[in-house]
Amino acid sequence: MVQSLNTKVELVMESTSFLGLGDYGQVMVGNRAFEFYNSRDKNKYIQIPWEEIDYVEAASILNGRWIPRYAINTKKNGRYMFSSRHPKEVLRAIRVHLGPNKMFHSLTFFQIIARGLRASRFNFKKKQEHEEKK
Repeated sequence: MVQSLNTKVELVMESTSFLGLGDYGQVMVGNRAFEFYNSRDKNKYIQIPWEEIDYVEAASILNGRWIPRYAINTKKNGRYMFSSRHPKEVLRAIRVHLGPNKMFHSLTFFQIIARGLRASRFNFKKKQEHEEKK
């Protein structure tokens, strides 16, 4: 059996982890960590202490009315993506422990495309300048 890092549980919610294939389970927000436990296999779990979390990123659609998924970026182990039944409640509970300065909106599809176009145009100009110097 898995030992929880939390001594006090603040929120438990049905969720999906997108680590590999989608795993259904429960997210637990407590006083010491953010935890995910798989509902079918108890050996599949994710425990992230609050000190290990670098920032949280939420994908919002329709001007923040709908949040389909959120990602927890850690200092060492990368990025963990989750989706919850009521993500705003989960993000509010996380914000209590991390503070608002570690909570971000993720980029939209069009912002990513625009950045890619700007970068490719910049690289093209840089390449032309380099060829003119030769």
